[in-house]
Amino acid sequence: MNLKLILGIFFLFPTLISFSQEKKQLDHSAYKEWKRIEDHSISRDGEFISYYLKSNAEANDILMLHDQLGKTLLQYERGTKPQFSFSSDYLFFTINPDLDTLKTKRREKVKKDKLPMDSLAIRNQKSGEIRKISRLKSYKVPEKWNGWFAYQYLPEADSTNKKQLKKLKKEKAFQLVISSNSGASSYEYPAVTEYVLSEKGGKIAFVTKGDSTYSEGVYVFDTNSESLSPIFRAKGKYYSFSWDEAGSQLTFVSDLDTTKAPIHYPNLHYWKSDSAMIIASGSENGQSKDLLISEHFDNHFSKDGKTLYFGYKEMPIVQDTSLLEEEIVNVEVWSYQDKKLHTQQKIDKEADSKRSYTVSYDVGSSQFIQLGNATITEVIESDEGNSSNLLGINDQPYGERISWEGFPYYTDLYAINKETGSSTLIKSEVRGNAQMSPGGKYAYWYDVVDSAWFTYNFATKKETQITNNSQVPFYNERHDTPSHPYPYGVMSWTENDNKVLIYDRWDIWQVDPNGESKMTRITPNGREKEIKYRYIKLDEEERFIKSGQKLLLGALYEEDKSEAIFELTFKKGAKPVKKKSGDVRFRNLKKAQESNEIIYSKENFNIFPDLLITSNGFKKSTKISNANPQQKDYSWGSIELYKWTSLDGQELEGMLVKPENFDPNKKYPLMVNFYEKSADRLNNHRDPFPHRSTINYSFYASRGYVIFNPDVHYKDGYPGESAYNCVISGINSLIEDGFVDKDRIGVQGHSWGGYQVAYLVTKTDIFKCAESGAPVPNMISAYGGIRWWTGLSRMFQYEHTQSRIGGTLWEYPQRFIENSPIFYIDKINTPVLIMHNDQDGHVPWYQGIEFFVAMRRLGKPSWFLNYQGEPHWPQKLQNRIDFNIRMQQYFDHYLMDAPMPKWMKEGVPALKMGIDQGLE
Repeated sequence: MNLKLILGIFFLFPTLISFSQEKKQLDHSAYKEWKRIEDHSISRDGEFISYYLKSNAEANDILMLHDQLGKTLLQYERGTKPQFSFSSDYLFFTINPDLDTLKTKRREKVKKDKLPMDSLAIRNQKSGEIRKISRLKSYKVPEKWNGWFAYQYLPEADSTNKKQLKKLKKEKAFQLVISSNSGASSYEYPAVTEYVLSEKGGKIAFVTKGDSTYSEGVYVFDTNSESLSPIFRAKGKYYSFSWDEAGSQLTFVSDLDTTKAPIHYPNLHYWKSDSAMIIASGSENGQSKDLLISEHFDNHFSKDGKTLYFGYKEMPIVQDTSLLEEEIVNVEVWSYQDKKLHTQQKIDKEADSKRSYTVSYDVGSSQFIQLGNATITEVIESDEGNSSNLLGINDQPYGERISWEGFPYYTDLYAINKETGSSTLIKSEVRGNAQMSPGGKYAYWYDVVDSAWFTYNFATKKETQITNNSQVPFYNERHDTPSHPYPYGVMSWTENDNKVLIYDRWDIWQVDPNGESKMTRITPNGREKEIKYRYIKLDEEERFIKSGQKLLLGALYEEDKSEAIFELTFKKGAKPVKKKSGDVRFRNLKKAQESNEIIYSKENFNIFPDLLITSNGFKKSTKISNANPQQKDYSWGSIELYKWTSLDGQELEGMLVKPENFDPNKKYPLMVNFYEKSADRLNNHRDPFPHRSTINYSFYASRGYVIFNPDVHYKDGYPGESAYNCVISGINSLIEDGFVDKDRIGVQGHSWGGYQVAYLVTKTDIFKCAESGAPVPNMISAYGGIRWWTGLSRMFQYEHTQSRIGGTLWEYPQRFIENSPIFYIDKINTPVLIMHNDQDGHVPWYQGIEFFVAMRRLGKPSWFLNYQGEPHWPQKLQNRIDFNIRMQQYFDHYLMDAPMPKWMKEGVPALKMGIDQGLE
């Protein structure tokens, strides 16, 4: 059944709830009507705001451009991905083909290379004139220089060039045009496979396959002089291009071997003027004979341009090409001594083959220094590559532990001197992710085993524990798995690496990285008033906090989940000043780089996150966008924080959604949907959207349902019982409130939520029906399974993380049994809809099958959905819409007395799959 037919299905049966005549119920056709705001940005001068509107289903995107007063300057259907020029005087955006036209041509079996292509639009912001470029392949706009851009296009094929174009398309070689923004000047070059713009300096490097005018090789175009320079001409492949910040130095890698030899020996090039030199090749410059120049390393210069970082890789392992197919034995050999499971090795095979070891090249002295190696596989730079202090990481000795302990990895940390390449072990068996301070004076990390922050001073060679949790805990206070708690994170560092700013649950602390002075709190009242302060970084290039700097802080009030924006001057004794607050979430903040304008959004259940702009510290805001004016025409609902006491005496909270015009004297059907803890997301907006794994709250509220999402507090070893104590107590509390129909309660959850749903229906008959997505009914068989997307053993999640058993199967066999619904399927009296897809890489789909065949064997009402080829959740739009339709039909049947659809009554035979979906 096609998507258009699915969207056309309407559900005409009456419901138990009466609605106002003035407003419509949401149905599945609303997905196409609702739009999201994507790629919002503000020009550097603050004069213009752009974004595009993307439908929640299939519809053309709409590009929008406004001025800072909110006036709409441009509304362009099929426009997408806007980008301002550096000086804000031009707007670039892509024009997509019309979706209906595209589909029509595909139905007509038009070949892919004959289908309509994207176009590029360039708008002059002063005149409003728009220039268009058709048959676009790609385009790039400079980051920090103005006046020019570059794009690639595919020429029209005719009898004279058809054969040549086919060959070039196969090589991904297209025409390159370097053009002034106005179009007054432009230069065109043939058969270009790659092009890269310098960050500054006005230069563009590109690779051409050549023609009768241009030889194959690498060229640099200087927009300042409008001149082209060939810097290296030879047949071959070129990649890993990188400019220095100033645009005066370029590096790239070449493979000039045009044979089919199993091993090629790439070259590293360096260019500053005239021709590009080969500065390293194969095993030259004192490197091991088993190492080659890596084409996979992210080659780059230090910010000061004095150091070039590149990589070496190990010699590839090649097959004996003389062997015939029937002479090759393909057998997997798994060993208990392997650091990684064989399944993980297979997933990591490509990454392992591309592993590169960091090398530095001193531009001034032409000296190479090996920094990384087979032991130190990762090197972290500091001070934007300028500092001599580097941090080395080695996690290889601890690879097997992830199978039963999970994340984060254990690592050994090394101090590396960039000038000499010498390395010194800082600390072994650190369980945490180490980083470098912005100025390069310190390495720092949080070790979950110690629940503490540490630093290493490169000058004194001293390691220091800088937090001890005596004053406040810096670990997650709400941690509830049988593992070590994570931290709340680092906000930033201060200038010259003088202090590090660290979050606790509520506040921000200024901590001495040497541990010599007392730490101080820069937010004075977070813990006392249960306000969670977090820094809003408006400058993407900001590396540290300066004294006297004005900081913007977001704040969440724990009591009612409202939010505020504060301004705090970073100096001793300063107090946060509230600038904006409300029962909303503030998001999407971006500041113009050369003015005071800030764009942002605010949202809650009823308010769509449209864009607003302020230029005076939030004293006044102007609404910019109006993405979904049709919302006012629909019955929507409201949301509130709901509190109750669990069966084991805990004070709990959750979210409660009520239909519009809610009447406490009526009885409403109740939908229960939960995962772990969601109450902090009370003020999230929920527009009609075909979710991949959960019900849509606004959709069900519009149709007369009450929705309840309870937070769950877990006890190690008893995850199922914990869910029961929290969820069932919350439902009973709602029933006692008098507005929930106790005979019309449904429950829905996915993955971990799907497991909990499966557990609950073995313990209670309170639910009229249930949907359990990607569940684990059998913790014993799942414990020995594989997470196929990563190749990891599933053991760690039962022993230490989400599944919360707290030990091995042999330590706690009874816990595994008690928490496995499969052993109690005979107790289920609730109809269950199961969704589990055959390419699930998180939860083995045989778990869903075990659940279904057990239900079927015992003759219990159950249905199983498998969206073929889909992973943990359906991703394709047509499948997501189908899943949402089936869920609505299923719940409406049991909770709203709607007729049973054909797929539930008769099933869908394999012969009819994809032909008759039984949705009527």
